[in-house]
Amino acid sequence: MADPTAEEHASQVSELCCECGQFHLLLDNHLYNFQDEVDDELTCHICLQPLLQPMDTPCGHTYCFKCLENFMQEYNFCPMDRKKLSFQQCHKSSLLVRNLLDKLIVFCPFKAECQQTMQRCELEAHLQNRCPGFKKYKSELQRKKNPISKGKENPSAKVETHTNTPKDPEVPSGGSSLVAESSAAAVVSLGTAEPGLVNPAFEETEEDLPQRTSLVAETTTIDIHREDPEEELGMRIVGGKDTPLGNIVVQEVLHDSVIAADGRIAPGDHILEVNGVNISSVTHCQAVSFLRHPGPVLHLMVLQEKGFSNKSAQQDPTCAPSREVIHVTLIKRERSEPLGIKLIRKTDEAGIFILDLLEGGLAAKNGKLSRNDRVLSINGQDLRQGTPEAAAQIIQNTESRVNFVILRQAGVQLSDPVEDGSTSNNSSSSSSNGGSPVHHRRRGDQNHYRRKSNYQKDLPQGYASHEKTVAIKKEPKESLGITIGGGRDNKNKLPIYVTSVQPIGCLFRDGRIKRGDVLLSINGIDLTHLNYYEAVSALKSNAASHSVILKALEVLSLNSSEPSLDIKEQGFSWAPLWITWLGLPSYLHFCQDIVLTKGNLESWGFSIVGGFEESKGNQPFFIKTIVPGTPAYRDRKLKCGDEIVAVNGVPAIGMSNSELIPMLKEQRNKVTLTVVSWPGSLV
Repeated sequence: MADPTAEEHASQVSELCCECGQFHLLLDNHLYNFQDEVDDELTCHICLQPLLQPMDTPCGHTYCFKCLENFMQEYNFCPMDRKKLSFQQCHKSSLLVRNLLDKLIVFCPFKAECQQTMQRCELEAHLQNRCPGFKKYKSELQRKKNPISKGKENPSAKVETHTNTPKDPEVPSGGSSLVAESSAAAVVSLGTAEPGLVNPAFEETEEDLPQRTSLVAETTTIDIHREDPEEELGMRIVGGKDTPLGNIVVQEVLHDSVIAADGRIAPGDHILEVNGVNISSVTHCQAVSFLRHPGPVLHLMVLQEKGFSNKSAQQDPTCAPSREVIHVTLIKRERSEPLGIKLIRKTDEAGIFILDLLEGGLAAKNGKLSRNDRVLSINGQDLRQGTPEAAAQIIQNTESRVNFVILRQAGVQLSDPVEDGSTSNNSSSSSSNGGSPVHHRRRGDQNHYRRKSNYQKDLPQGYASHEKTVAIKKEPKESLGITIGGGRDNKNKLPIYVTSVQPIGCLFRDGRIKRGDVLLSINGIDLTHLNYYEAVSALKSNAASHSVILKALEVLSLNSSEPSLDIKEQGFSWAPLWITWLGLPSYLHFCQDIVLTKGNLESWGFSIVGGFEESKGNQPFFIKTIVPGTPAYRDRKLKCGDEIVAVNGVPAIGMSNSELIPMLKEQRNKVTLTVVSWPGSLV
């Protein structure tokens, strides 16, 4: 027997709409089946459907009236560029835009009885006056309602809005054709707050629709406690108001660091406040200064991208089992020591779970991890949408302390897992297996090469570089007196740079070589392609001669300066800030090709900023956001702050944002991104 209450509710929210002829919630946009692919310029970047009642923002973006109204109830910024915004500042789009939208050609939704096409603005009149399918539906519905007079009572009953996509009510004689196939995805709106998100279209299959709704971002306050008030946090940051990224974004969390041990901050998080100071609109150097400020407690406010929300988890919060977040630290005696944990994926939930703890293993002896625990992060690396391979790689690369953040649900039994060959045995206990996929993944960064001539660009605005030749006469046994960093064996393929000039040595006495200078050659030997140890050897061997000719490059940032030098120096760990690398000439860049693949219904899952603007000229394109659970996230090579140099071999130099985004959207299942990656500033 059907529940009468449920039937009454269905009649309120799921009756066929007389304007568009489709089933949808009363408060949602109308749904249409368009004959042709609609130009991206006429698409709402919230629901990813052709615009309805288009509204323009002061910053030049356009959204559906209902989409923008719903979005502004939760946020106070534009979904595309995050500029501060209120709904009252927005206004109707021009009559020209509205007319273009109204003239889009749509199919009649009653395909079984009517194959006509018409302009969108004509569909309502067609349904009311000419459509045989809609006339048939109304007569069947009237016949069904007539025997039950009570069905017409209480017309003003309260309408509840649920997160579930309503099931189609039973419709006799061909009712299955009432909802066209292409309209199913349109029921789900994408309330993303990320600017310029490249093809974030949520176009899953119908069986996936009840599971996901929208991209969710949450603002969280996090207190970081330090035993040593001057200990570095252990994360790398990119961005700042003096860069196209705008906000300060976490690029990387270092292993065995304060941030990794806490476990709540992950790459991609946007840092909004530090100790009550708003840093969402400060320069990169100012943000570094705030985050390096010593103190026993650091109060951070961060914006965290949570990926797609889960509808089923929202249906009845009272039925959800009790859950707790637990921090567990395991200490390896040596890097190769296994933890004795078997990790798996489950069929009904994203992420990775502990299947078993091997008897006698480090984890079993510790006793704080348990079967069925969900692993949220390891050493600060976000694994909420991760894989067992990724977790095993993090564990293998850790020297000593392995910090787990896990979610434990009381009374939940492990469901049947997916134990395909690539993941079921990918535990830390099997890390010695030479055939492990982890080892294949670790060799994935061998395709770096010098930036090609057709990929090269002028220095960004606000930068200058000065090449200098320093010729010195010296005693054979006198040292140069410098320390260096970088090298092409570094994971970011950096050039060799000076980390310090010691007060003993001929270069300190000469005074022209400074910390941060990039070393180009010594006595005619090219240093720009050498790894660290090769560069050390070349410098030492040539320093033994009576004369040294050193060529170096000084990168000057005209708009900013480094934080105050009274900040505690940490030995030879000094490195240039991320913003300094942006001013390095193109011929010193090393590029990497990153190949992403996806299914037909997936998005690439990253957002970009930058590109040509008349007021700012040519700016590099940067990766700003990587969405959990997407191809870009799973690949793990792309990072926030990476510069996009080319797409499938086509240079991005000189393109505008509106030119590059359609190019990325056109790539159906595979795309090759050529990127340059610079290490974020360490705080």
